[in-house]
Amino acid sequence: QLQASGGGLVQAGGSLRLSCATSGRTSGPSTIAWFRQAPGKERDFVAAIRRRGGATVHADSVKGRFTISRDGAENTVYLQMNSLKPEDTAVYYCAAAESHIIISAMRSSTMYPFWGQGTQVTVSS
Repeated sequence: QLQASGGGLVQAGGSLRLSCATSGRTSGPSTIAWFRQAPGKERDFVAAIRRRGGATVHADSVKGRFTISRDGAENTVYLQMNSLKPEDTAVYYCAAAESHIIISAMRSSTMYPFWGQGTQVTVSS
Protein backbone atom coordinates (compact mmCIF):
# COMPACT_ATOMS: atom_id res chain seq x y z
CA GLN A 1 0.00 0.00 0.00
CA LEU A 2 0.98 3.58 -0.59
CA GLN A 3 -0.17 6.34 1.72
CA ALA A 4 0.28 9.92 0.55
CA SER A 5 -0.03 12.82 2.96
CA GLY A 6 1.07 16.39 3.55
CA GLY A 7 -1.12 18.30 1.13
CA GLY A 8 -2.91 21.49 2.03
CA LEU A 9 -3.56 25.11 1.20
CA VAL A 10 -0.59 27.44 0.89
CA GLN A 11 0.06 30.88 -0.54
CA ALA A 12 2.17 31.36 -3.63
CA GLY A 13 5.84 31.30 -2.71
CA GLY A 14 5.23 28.98 0.21
CA SER A 15 6.38 25.43 0.84
CA LEU A 16 4.88 22.03 1.55
CA ARG A 17 6.37 18.59 2.08
CA LEU A 18 4.49 15.56 0.85
CA SER A 19 5.13 12.10 2.23
CA CYS A 20 4.52 8.71 0.65
CA ALA A 21 4.69 5.82 3.09
CA THR A 22 5.01 2.31 1.69
CA SER A 23 3.93 -0.91 3.35
CA GLY A 24 2.98 -4.46 2.57
CA ARG A 25 3.69 -5.75 -0.92
CA THR A 26 5.01 -2.39 -2.05
CA SER A 27 7.32 -2.00 0.91
CA GLY A 28 10.22 -2.88 -1.34
CA PRO A 29 9.61 -1.04 -4.61
CA SER A 30 12.44 -0.33 -7.00
CA THR A 31 11.16 3.14 -7.83
CA ILE A 32 8.69 5.57 -6.29
CA ALA A 33 7.34 8.55 -8.18
CA TRP A 34 5.07 11.52 -7.72
CA PHE A 35 2.53 12.52 -10.32
CA ARG A 36 -0.07 15.27 -10.21
CA GLN A 37 -3.39 15.93 -11.85
CA ALA A 38 -5.10 19.29 -12.06
CA PRO A 39 -8.84 19.53 -12.77
CA GLY A 40 -9.58 18.84 -16.42
CA LYS A 41 -5.97 17.96 -17.19
CA GLU A 42 -3.99 14.79 -17.68
CA ARG A 43 -1.88 13.26 -14.94
CA ASP A 44 1.66 14.65 -15.19
CA PHE A 45 4.96 13.35 -13.94
CA VAL A 46 6.59 15.35 -11.15
CA ALA A 47 9.57 13.39 -9.81
CA ALA A 48 10.86 9.87 -9.20
CA ILE A 49 13.55 8.21 -7.12
CA ARG A 50 15.23 4.82 -7.19
CA ARG A 51 15.09 3.05 -3.85
CA ARG A 52 18.61 1.71 -4.21
CA GLY A 53 21.22 4.18 -5.24
CA GLY A 54 18.87 7.14 -4.94
CA ALA A 55 18.95 8.26 -8.58
CA THR A 56 16.32 10.94 -9.14
CA VAL A 57 14.46 12.50 -12.03
CA HIS A 58 12.47 15.75 -11.86
CA ALA A 59 10.10 17.28 -14.36
CA ASP A 60 11.42 20.44 -15.98
CA SER A 61 8.49 22.39 -14.58
CA VAL A 62 9.58 21.72 -10.98
CA LYS A 63 13.37 21.60 -11.26
CA GLY A 64 15.00 23.89 -8.76
CA ARG A 65 11.79 24.12 -6.71
CA PHE A 66 10.84 20.53 -5.84
CA THR A 67 13.10 17.83 -4.46
CA ILE A 68 12.31 14.14 -4.10
CA SER A 69 14.11 12.18 -1.41
CA ARG A 70 13.78 9.02 0.69
CA ASP A 71 14.35 8.27 4.33
CA GLY A 72 17.17 6.10 5.60
CA ALA A 73 14.92 3.07 5.98
CA GLU A 74 13.66 3.69 2.43
CA ASN A 75 10.07 3.17 3.47
CA THR A 76 9.00 6.78 3.02
CA VAL A 77 9.58 9.07 0.10
CA TYR A 78 9.24 12.82 0.39
CA LEU A 79 8.52 15.60 -2.05
CA GLN A 80 9.76 18.93 -0.75
CA MET A 81 7.97 21.68 -2.65
CA ASN A 82 9.32 25.21 -2.40
CA SER A 83 8.43 28.42 -4.23
CA LEU A 84 4.99 27.06 -4.96
CA LYS A 85 2.96 28.60 -7.75
CA PRO A 86 -0.79 28.59 -8.40
CA GLU A 87 -0.15 26.32 -11.37
CA ASP A 88 1.17 23.68 -8.95
CA THR A 89 -2.39 23.23 -7.67
CA ALA A 90 -3.37 19.61 -8.22
CA VAL A 91 -3.99 16.28 -6.59
CA TYR A 92 -0.60 14.69 -6.01
CA TYR A 93 -0.28 10.92 -6.25
CA CYS A 94 2.59 8.67 -5.31
CA ALA A 95 3.18 5.56 -7.36
CA ALA A 96 5.50 2.60 -7.07
CA ALA A 97 7.02 -0.08 -9.22
CA GLU A 98 8.68 -3.27 -8.06
CA SER A 99 10.41 -4.03 -11.34
CA HIS A 100 13.48 -2.08 -12.35
CA ILE A 101 12.76 0.98 -14.50
CA ILE A 102 15.41 2.55 -16.66
CA ILE A 103 15.87 6.25 -15.99
CA SER A 104 14.50 7.30 -19.37
CA ALA A 105 11.21 5.52 -18.57
CA MET A 106 10.75 6.81 -15.02
CA ARG A 107 8.52 9.67 -16.26
CA SER A 108 5.90 7.33 -17.68
CA SER A 109 2.86 6.60 -15.50
CA THR A 110 2.42 3.23 -17.22
CA MET A 111 5.59 1.98 -15.50
CA TYR A 112 3.93 2.13 -12.06
CA PRO A 113 1.32 -0.51 -11.18
CA PHE A 114 0.77 0.66 -7.61
CA TRP A 115 -0.83 3.99 -6.74
CA GLY A 116 -1.74 5.85 -3.57
CA GLN A 117 -4.98 7.72 -2.99
CA GLY A 118 -3.68 11.24 -3.68
CA THR A 119 -3.36 14.37 -1.59
CA GLN A 120 -4.68 17.79 -2.58
CA VAL A 121 -2.29 20.70 -2.93
CA THR A 122 -3.84 24.13 -3.43
CA VAL A 123 -1.70 27.21 -4.01
CA SER A 124 -3.45 30.55 -3.75
CA SER A 125 -2.25 33.64 -5.58
